[in-house]
Amino acid sequence: MAEDKKVVVCVEDEPEMIDLVKLILGRKGFELVGAVGGREGLETVRQLKPDLVLLDLMMPDMDGWEVYQKMKTDEELKEIPVIVVTAKAQSIDKVLGLHIAKVEDYVTKPFGPQELLQAVNKVLGLDES
Repeated sequence: MAEDKKVVVCVEDEPEMIDLVKLILGRKGFELVGAVGGREGLETVRQLKPDLVLLDLMMPDMDGWEVYQKMKTDEELKEIPVIVVTAKAQSIDKVLGLHIAKVEDYVTKPFGPQELLQAVNKVLGLDES
């Protein structure tokens, strides 16, 4: 059973948010690895090649779009699905994310645990159980 655990990397500049996501996804059997900031996040994604990346957009060292761009131009990382998790809730940001950048999903903060789980399960093709 343990080898079936899906690995999710949460790239976020707020450690509290990483803890929250870890709590939500950990209860559902996901292995969550937190990375603080864009540079650390990209490095973590390169090392782990996770099943999914949860990516904040607004980070001081390297913003989420830059991390996403670097992932999509890297042969080893470009197939990893990305869900943007951000406080940028304006519809233009959502349109940019989903239709222009082609992220797999877009979850706005604050979000409910169920909303995050649904997005993760949908992107990973898992049953809602």
